[in-house]
Amino acid sequence: MIKPIVTVSVVPNLPSSIERLLELAYNLRWSWNLETLALFRRLDRDLWEKCSHNPVLMLGMIDQRQLNTAANDEAFMAHYERVCQDYDRYMSQTSSTWYAKRYPEAPRTPMVAYFSMEFGLTECLRNYSGGLGVLSGDHLKSASDLGLPLIGVGLLYQEGYFAQYLNNDGYQQEAYPINDYANQPVRRVLDANGRPVLVKVPLPGRLLYAQAWIVQVGRVSLYLLDTNIPENTLPEDRDLTDRLYGGDRRQRIRQEILMGIGGIQLLRLLNLNPTVYHMNEGHSAFMGLERIRLLMEAHPELNFEQAREICAASNIFTTHTPVPAGLERFGFDLIDEHFGYLWTQLKLSREQFHELGRENMGNYDLFSMPVLAVRLSNYVNGVAKLHGKVSRKLFSWMYPNVPQDDVPVGHVTNGIHVETWVSQEMAALYDRYLDPMWREDPTDPNIWWDVDKIPDAELWRTHERRREQLVAFCRERLRKQYIALGLPSAEIELAEEVLSPDALTIGFARRFATYKRATLILRDKARLARILNNPDRPVQLIFAGKAHPHDTPGKELIREIVNTSRLPEFRHSIVFLENYDMAITRMMLQGCDVWLNNPRRPEEASGTSGMKAIYNGNLNFSTLDGWWDEAYDPHVGWEIGRGEEYPPEQWAHQDYLEAQALYSILENDIVPTFYTRSRDGLPREWIARMKASIRKLAPFFNTHRMVAEYTERYYMPAYESYQRLTKPNLSRGVALAQWKQKVYSQWNNVQVLKVSVSAEELKVGSEQEITAVVQLGSLTPDDVIVQVYYGDLDTHGNIIVGNAVNMQPAEANGGGTYTFKAHLAYHTTGNQGLSVRVLPNHEDLPTPFLRGLIRWA
Repeated sequence: MIKPIVTVSVVPNLPSSIERLLELAYNLRWSWNLETLALFRRLDRDLWEKCSHNPVLMLGMIDQRQLNTAANDEAFMAHYERVCQDYDRYMSQTSSTWYAKRYPEAPRTPMVAYFSMEFGLTECLRNYSGGLGVLSGDHLKSASDLGLPLIGVGLLYQEGYFAQYLNNDGYQQEAYPINDYANQPVRRVLDANGRPVLVKVPLPGRLLYAQAWIVQVGRVSLYLLDTNIPENTLPEDRDLTDRLYGGDRRQRIRQEILMGIGGIQLLRLLNLNPTVYHMNEGHSAFMGLERIRLLMEAHPELNFEQAREICAASNIFTTHTPVPAGLERFGFDLIDEHFGYLWTQLKLSREQFHELGRENMGNYDLFSMPVLAVRLSNYVNGVAKLHGKVSRKLFSWMYPNVPQDDVPVGHVTNGIHVETWVSQEMAALYDRYLDPMWREDPTDPNIWWDVDKIPDAELWRTHERRREQLVAFCRERLRKQYIALGLPSAEIELAEEVLSPDALTIGFARRFATYKRATLILRDKARLARILNNPDRPVQLIFAGKAHPHDTPGKELIREIVNTSRLPEFRHSIVFLENYDMAITRMMLQGCDVWLNNPRRPEEASGTSGMKAIYNGNLNFSTLDGWWDEAYDPHVGWEIGRGEEYPPEQWAHQDYLEAQALYSILENDIVPTFYTRSRDGLPREWIARMKASIRKLAPFFNTHRMVAEYTERYYMPAYESYQRLTKPNLSRGVALAQWKQKVYSQWNNVQVLKVSVSAEELKVGSEQEITAVVQLGSLTPDDVIVQVYYGDLDTHGNIIVGNAVNMQPAEANGGGTYTFKAHLAYHTTGNQGLSVRVLPNHEDLPTPFLRGLIRWA
């Protein structure tokens, strides 16, 4: 290969009257603004498709004569001016956003830094693998729409996630096309002298260098680090950011070091000083250590615990992991290899540093990133109501003797960015019949009630057009797959015969992890064939998805689906679309009738694809896991099972039962409802379900609600807590750390000596007095909360779901003992139990449930 001695940048030669097309192309607002999308498509529809919906590449490839023609076309120029005016209004009118109105006194400069390993923003920017990345992208888009001063931080991958293709046996193969960032909507971050901004991160025996790129997402800036630069002399360093979730454990830990530590360094170089730091999964947890190191460097008088206390006040950790096996872990040999310098600067011993990430669940030889994130964050949350419960159980070992319901892990249910995922045709219906604010405030239930105003016939025609487009899309994709496989022309022509634009269409598209059970519907192929091939009521299945390159069981699932689709009885009714991406997801979600999801409960943290189905009139059919557990009711979709959970040794039996349930619901409910038509040919009951799903679910399952909830429950409390602990100096934060140290040192002296009740048999509604004598040692009643913990008893005499009532100090008895009292009324009959517990109490604590600090009677 010949190395150039000079590199030049060639940019489109746009006529001056349309020169802002490049500005529009480099702001990803076009990816969710239909008018801007239409403007680029209008330039050259075929080229737009050829460029994978990438306006930067398109402007570099388009014929100069076409640009000149557009600049002289009155209709195009009117469209262009309209888009530019709307863009300027959006970018400038920050004072009218939700955030500005809700928090008029809060900061307008970047307040939140959002760290994520992947960002799925649009199909042309392949910097994502699946749901986690798409959620991150939707998070940024809603932050932009809401006016939240947030910046994103991540990595930019040379090859991104792999491109998938199938061999003749239906087995997944991987290709890794190089991303050409000169023709992508990303730009290098330059310093005042026009040179690339470089981040330097310590690696064993050397420094790792990374350049920074910026992606503009509406009003939000996303910064991404890339190590493929000459300053890195070792190939392994230049290749560090080659692939998302590729390489060995050493490459993985270095990627996470770069994102966490390098991400903080980048913000400093850019003079960006956010207060709140959000870790989207544990990949970025090293960021918490770098924040502590920098604070200790600026204030040498601080010890580690004092600095940790201050930084944790504004750290938020969102976990997406529902099972212990999914936790990101590294061997301590890798920790020792990479962090010897750091524990010295943090004034910690090697063993103390290890303890920050050590698990006590049988994995004593591994360092857990989520555990590190929990220990460095005052705010921890799961991503659905059920997942919050699962996460409290998962991390309960870190809070010994704390009831599982009290483990300080909350939840914010995921959502989706509505404008990104709703079809153009459905958006036009909403524009016609709903309040025009449905785009800006999709959280308003009153807006979605008006879905009933949409005439049934109009809604159904719109939906049928989308199904027709999906079938045409599938046939074209399948034809290309057959050509790539080198099949005979007769076989290629069969692609034009698959699927029917009129048949009930079921979609399944997602990551092919085994717990998602993609082949559950194929379990009884004879029964499935009868369902799909009913000449009066045909049904068809469309699958798409990727398995991780190292996930052999996941690849076997894909092969089973592909080979099933090749059987004579399924050739026309089952399709697998290769190279799953955001474009395929969008087509399927907008054109299917039913969205199938059957994960093994409780292994789906949230899932968001079914949420995207809502806004497109697509009905959900799922096990009660993730988001569907809190969304389901019989009027908006269908459930598989009743939320049962099975141990691994019974999974085969579970699969049998739930497959039978799936077939029965299809045969007895879904198919008859779809094909029962009124005199005018409309499936009235089906349409009623579509409207009920939109009316009930649309106000909640969107990222506008999600980001607003993060802001109200986590970002603003974290911001305010950090301000309290650090302004005008760090004294309040130091005092809190010293108070904690005092409480920990004295906690062994805390005992509940005696509990007495005024009566052991009560009538409903009558009041009981509870008295507790508590030994506090050198602590005072102000340092603790004493509570009565009570509730119904199970058959083993345990309190099932407890409630807590604070007791008040009544008397100082001397010798460090105090009497506390409370009055309690019971409003239900039956056996109830109570106990008394003591917890730490301080006005600056985000929760009274500190690790190891709870004493029961």
